[in-house]
Amino acid sequence: MTIHVEGLVAIAVFYLLILFVGIWAAWKNKHSGEAEGTDRSETIMVGGRDIGLFVGGFTMTATWVGGGYINGTAEYVYLPDYGLAWAQAPFGYALSLVLGGLFFAKPMRSRGYVTMLDPFQQLYGKRMGGLLFIPALMGEIFWSAAILSALGATLSVIVDINIKMSVVISALIAIFYTLVGGLYSVAYTDVVQLFCIFVGLWISVPFALINPAVSDITVTAVKHLYQSPWIGSVQKGDTWVWIDNFCLLMLGGIPWQVYFQRVLSASSATYAQVLSFLAAFGCLVMAVPSVLIGAIGASTDWNQTSYGAIPPKNKTEADMILPIVLQHLCPPFVSFFGLGAVSAAVMSSADSSILSASSMFARNIYQLAFRQSASDREIVWVMRITIFVFGGLATLMALVTGTVYGLWYLSSDLVYVIIFPQLLSVLFVKGTNTYGSVAAYLFGMVLRIGGGEPYLQLPPFIYYPGWMTEQRKHHITGELEEIVVQKFPFKTVSMLASFLGNVAVSYLAKYLFESGKISHKYDFLDAVVSKHSGEIMDKTTLVTRGNAIGLSEMAPMKPRLSVTLAAAFTPKKHRLTGLQIQHPA
Repeated sequence: MTIHVEGLVAIAVFYLLILFVGIWAAWKNKHSGEAEGTDRSETIMVGGRDIGLFVGGFTMTATWVGGGYINGTAEYVYLPDYGLAWAQAPFGYALSLVLGGLFFAKPMRSRGYVTMLDPFQQLYGKRMGGLLFIPALMGEIFWSAAILSALGATLSVIVDINIKMSVVISALIAIFYTLVGGLYSVAYTDVVQLFCIFVGLWISVPFALINPAVSDITVTAVKHLYQSPWIGSVQKGDTWVWIDNFCLLMLGGIPWQVYFQRVLSASSATYAQVLSFLAAFGCLVMAVPSVLIGAIGASTDWNQTSYGAIPPKNKTEADMILPIVLQHLCPPFVSFFGLGAVSAAVMSSADSSILSASSMFARNIYQLAFRQSASDREIVWVMRITIFVFGGLATLMALVTGTVYGLWYLSSDLVYVIIFPQLLSVLFVKGTNTYGSVAAYLFGMVLRIGGGEPYLQLPPFIYYPGWMTEQRKHHITGELEEIVVQKFPFKTVSMLASFLGNVAVSYLAKYLFESGKISHKYDFLDAVVSKHSGEIMDKTTLVTRGNAIGLSEMAPMKPRLSVTLAAAFTPKKHRLTGLQIQHPA
């Protein structure tokens, strides 16, 4: 194995820079929020709610613009059967951020929530919040594992270092600065990482374009030269699949804690909306060099390069087209700089997901479901432990699980079909309750899993209209296998069924209990009759530790409004009413 010293030096410089910025951010903000009385745990989760437009815009953009985003966009543009027409992530996620800013950021931020799961636990109870935590956690952990796995493969391609070592070192650095500084470290390192990605890729593109082995990409966009035109097309039989996948990105990109962590860290509801719009623009801008690199890969005569005569698509290395273009079509010093940018992109996604998962566990599971009397110091330690545990779990999966991408595909689908319709219901539909939420959860899960997942070799037990069988190569063994392909937009249909099921079952349960057709004693979830029980909290009441005080949803937002919500699910009889707003000292 040949180790490229220049490549290792470049990676070391990038990693040390990011580590330094992460530690500096933690030190700079170690006393943030103390003057306003904000708990340390809340400061770690939402950064004291004082993230400004500059840092906020960068960190929200970096939420989506990671290793999977830039590598995946380049891969789909390069693949002959897909092309730019199927590279849906840039526009899908940009529209996701626009919709999030228009409809979801303001109600979530103005009500003073700390995590995405807060409104679910307030309306549906702590047990339902625990159930909704499962797909949310799966999505974050599998996403972290998938991008760490991609990082290992990328580094091994260019610098010939051991995949496992590169994954472990990258994960340890991300875990360390997240442990030390929480959201502040993640946000400030996102600024550096996004800058590195932008500069690194844009420096590489001109060198790749002028390489003698690369033809004019404007010609190969519409003409068959070395492969099908990279502009791509959507066949008539795939139209519904394309729409289904686009809706998954556009709507399924909203209900993620990594997004709402940024929304809830903004200094006001209006700022949260502006950050979403800035990030949408940032997503589109950051996708441009990836699209160009994918087009360059499709326009290259690989026989003239050091890569060899067989193109990457024929060696099942299409997913690594971006690092391959950097290595074989750019000068060494440029490719190493680009490699550092890719590495930075991966860590910018991994640290965010790990922090999001630990925030939800520490607050919504440990504190609100099991230990409502837990001290702030205890919550901070639970967060630190879970950051390490979830980071270690993602790293382990990246090293030993060959189906990590399949697991992420399925879990992200479950976020779309289960959490998104419930988020719609809890924020915008009056009258939904725990019975409807449970029914919606089951409807979405059964309809989605019933459609199967070829990547996991999970066969379907629901055959939707238009299904067919295809012969495909297994992504690990390389053997041909027959799989069932669903041409029906079953993911979006599952999401709609989940939403309608929530509304229908909620109103049915409400009617049956309130009309007396079913005795009140059978309201075992306390969802209709005992609406203000210890299990389900009054939607307009948030509670600060020590002083049980109600917070009006119409309270004006201040840049340093501190609502710590420490014991949010105590019974109503133990609560007082009123309003407490802490102004900056």
